[in-house]
Amino acid sequence: MKINDRRTGKQRETHTWLVVGTDPFLSGWGECKNGSSYAAWACKPTDRMACLSWVEGRGDMKRVREVYDPPNDPYRPNSAHCGHLSIYVWNKEERDQ
Repeated sequence: MKINDRRTGKQRETHTWLVVGTDPFLSGWGECKNGSSYAAWACKPTDRMACLSWVEGRGDMKRVREVYDPPNDPYRPNSAHCGHLSIYVWNKEERDQ
């Protein structure tokens, strides 16, 4: 399983909540040909409900769920199911524009 975390070191300390969804369009081929493609948006705990609402409203994500991702014990999905995980930084101010 490959993980592409786009957070900086500082963001890994502040953006400790992940909203994760399964991407059915990218699952089953490329880097995740033997598994599912997961996308996650990292946010601050205070923004988790807004981030969750935004991801659920996208319409292209299945099985949307939340996970806590502390810096000292990072989230790792089950490699029996996940072939690739991309973690993006969610920014409330950018989403409000």
